[in-house]
Amino acid sequence: MDYYDLMSCFNRFSFLVVLAGALSANAQTPDGKVAAPVSSALDGALFYQLLLGELNARDSDPGAAYSLILDAARKTNDPRLFQRAVDIALQARSGDSALQAARAWKQALPNSKEANRYVFQILIGLNRIGETQESLKREIASTEPKDRAAVIAAIPRYFARASDKKLAATTVERALNDYLAPPSLGVAAWSVIGRMRFEAGDSTGALEAARKAQAMDVKSVTPVLLALALMSPKMPQAEAIVKKYLEGTPQPEVRMDYARALLDTQRYAEAATQLQTITSEKPDYPQAWLIRGMLELQEGQAFIAERYLHRYLELAAASRTGKVRTETDPGLARAYFALSQIAEQRKDFAQADTWLKRIDSQDDLLNAQLRRAALLARQGKYEEARQLIHSQPALSSADARLKTAAEVQLLRDSKQFQAAYELLADATARNPEDFDFVYDMAMVAEKLGHLEEMERLLRSVITGKPEYLHAYNALGYSLAERNIRLAEAKQLIVKALEYAPGDPFITDSLGWVEFRSGNLTEALRVLQGAFKAKPDAEIAAHLGEVLWNMGRRDQAIQTWKEGLQLNAENETLLETLKRLHVKW
Repeated sequence: MDYYDLMSCFNRFSFLVVLAGALSANAQTPDGKVAAPVSSALDGALFYQLLLGELNARDSDPGAAYSLILDAARKTNDPRLFQRAVDIALQARSGDSALQAARAWKQALPNSKEANRYVFQILIGLNRIGETQESLKREIASTEPKDRAAVIAAIPRYFARASDKKLAATTVERALNDYLAPPSLGVAAWSVIGRMRFEAGDSTGALEAARKAQAMDVKSVTPVLLALALMSPKMPQAEAIVKKYLEGTPQPEVRMDYARALLDTQRYAEAATQLQTITSEKPDYPQAWLIRGMLELQEGQAFIAERYLHRYLELAAASRTGKVRTETDPGLARAYFALSQIAEQRKDFAQADTWLKRIDSQDDLLNAQLRRAALLARQGKYEEARQLIHSQPALSSADARLKTAAEVQLLRDSKQFQAAYELLADATARNPEDFDFVYDMAMVAEKLGHLEEMERLLRSVITGKPEYLHAYNALGYSLAERNIRLAEAKQLIVKALEYAPGDPFITDSLGWVEFRSGNLTEALRVLQGAFKAKPDAEIAAHLGEVLWNMGRRDQAIQTWKEGLQLNAENETLLETLKRLHVKW
């Protein structure tokens, strides 16, 4: 054996040296004198057995190594030897052997928290969820009372990969049975039970658990976080838990999460109210200003949005003062994108480009460059824009797809529909299941007047991905726009609304098909609701035309004026005014 082999062997067996020292150490008295030597459990035979075990482990015979080390562990009751036996079994991917060693360890040392934890984690790894109950109970019981709430709160993480979520929920609930009554632990226990039920698909049971947790402590945030996860149109009762918490002195982060949940369900006005409350109660909370700015921009209030976004940038800069910058705040990129959009709306393309150049996040860099290309296209510099897109490196298939999507949009904006169609045809030939591109191809086919091809493509999307609601809406709207097969058009649009109830743009399509069907009163009701939910130039075009045909010309003109303020370049609105010879 040469020097390097000798050193390798020494490193592998260094634990034997430590063990030998531990098993044969002399005791020391308080005055520093060495006491009489204690008999060592490590005799020559045991040392040879351990050495042989490690040699077998080194020579890729884990079965023999495991047997020797586990036997030594049983002879000495040494926890390090039990742990070594478990580790050898785990390295050999023998879960059953690892469990056997861990259980032997726990039997030899019943009070060992480490042994119990190994048994618990190995059982979860083997997906023997039903057997974890006793180990979980011991884990909690052996924890200091002051730390038990934290241990209970961590339970869902242990079962995150359990295949049988219902069994996991039932097992955890049984293990926590002794902790459901005391308020000190009851809140944590019921919150965890609710989380486990939620993961198992039992939303009703999860809601019940959240209610019980909040009843014990209305100030606790844990049941509220569960309620936020439960919030949906199908579970409106969950919101009551959130609102009750917000009546007190809530954490701004929780109010922010509530605002995001409201935004996810397109309840923009209510979300704005929550955000305003945050910025009033905690004016130095940056994220609230960012989201307020984004929301105001979405609502067409560019001036207000700009003010809020600048406030966010000020606060973000202040929070970074004196700190070493280790990563880019993703909020900064969002703010720069939004401010660029505002500058673009004002046709201040130089300022818009300046904002985009400030984006240095690796995750957003490609998007920023593609937006810069779009700015060039807005100025008529189409070839320069395409060259900028082509020059960007594609570090992944997702990047390559993003570049294709940007180039398609550029070609559509410049009305080069045939080139866009060919680019999309090439992309879909390489990936026929990229239904977003198939959908885009259908929309370009419509621009080219290939209506049969458009319909074929949209139906292929519906067949391949039945939940793709935009395909239903686009096909239904196209039929209504051409004033053909109106019954089928309505059926398609209603189907789209099943996937996105209350969506203002799909509702606009429904109003338009009602108008084409001659149902002016119903069309007016539907379109007024859509325009109220989402003021938009295209919806204004349709609503104004319905009012015009009902003889309510002044209201129609007022609606169209509002639409032009929202987007003076909207093609549908401009075509409507031209077709109806509207002047004011």
